[in-house]
Amino acid sequence: MKSNQTMVTVFILLGFSGVIESHVLLFPIFLCTFIITVAGNLSIILAYKLTPSLHTPMYFFLANFSLMEIIYVSFTVPKMLLSLWSVCKAISFSACAIQMYCVLLLGGTECYMLGAMAYDRYNAICNPLLYPVIMSDVVCIQLIVGSYVIGAVNSLIHTTLTFSLPYCGSNQIDHFFCDLPSVLELSCQDTWVNELVIYVIGGFLALGPIMVTLISYIKIISKILKLHSSSSKKKAFATCSSHFIVVTIFYGSGIFMYFRPRSSYRISQNSVVSLMYTVIAPLLNPFIYSLRNQEVKSGINNIFLQKKRI
Repeated sequence: MKSNQTMVTVFILLGFSGVIESHVLLFPIFLCTFIITVAGNLSIILAYKLTPSLHTPMYFFLANFSLMEIIYVSFTVPKMLLSLWSVCKAISFSACAIQMYCVLLLGGTECYMLGAMAYDRYNAICNPLLYPVIMSDVVCIQLIVGSYVIGAVNSLIHTTLTFSLPYCGSNQIDHFFCDLPSVLELSCQDTWVNELVIYVIGGFLALGPIMVTLISYIKIISKILKLHSSSSKKKAFATCSSHFIVVTIFYGSGIFMYFRPRSSYRISQNSVVSLMYTVIAPLLNPFIYSLRNQEVKSGINNIFLQKKRI
């Protein structure tokens, strides 16, 4: 009986073990994805730092958002690449806890940062005269810091509750990183408290930025439709469309992943959905913002032109 209660000290990340024959193909794909993601988001940060015309609240949030995306993929993709490349797929109990904490921290922070960006666009379009006062440097910094603080507290609660549970059975996580639902599946104790916390605290914390985003866009669209000039409408839509696409990808995949009944979980489905917000979204974000925003494109082009002159 005691042997069956041996506590797990190491987890095994199975990742994409179900498609072992595709590892040779998946490794270069995810490696290129990681490099492009880091380079793309870094180019937005550099464009913001080196282009004075981009020193506005909108691009301040975008630069911080890009920095967060770089950190985000750095906590998941390298471990996934290592698992694809080598036979060793083990991750220690503490390393798994740290990875989960960081992923939840950054995911929660991103949720609130997207809400702050929606609030910024609302003020820019609906309150243009008061915009410099409402979105001052101090307010922008407070919104960024507040997003991280809320994300950190939320992550600490979930990670502490998850790794306080006993793990005495299988140690194989059928995922490519230590995601909350996948780790809870391995506990040898009833996890109803953890699931309740996910729905109550997670739902409560997510409701705020989601409502801010929805209300902001309802008012933004209402304001845009009242504009008489077609060029003004086009410009207003252009400044919001990129953010709206990113919001849809992030909230859609996040809600599907964390706010479903446990009975509907499918491991293979979880991995695909997780790829959306941990790999695909960070990859697409710089392209969505740069391709749909002339000022960002100009800033990036100027950086390359300056390098050529040097």
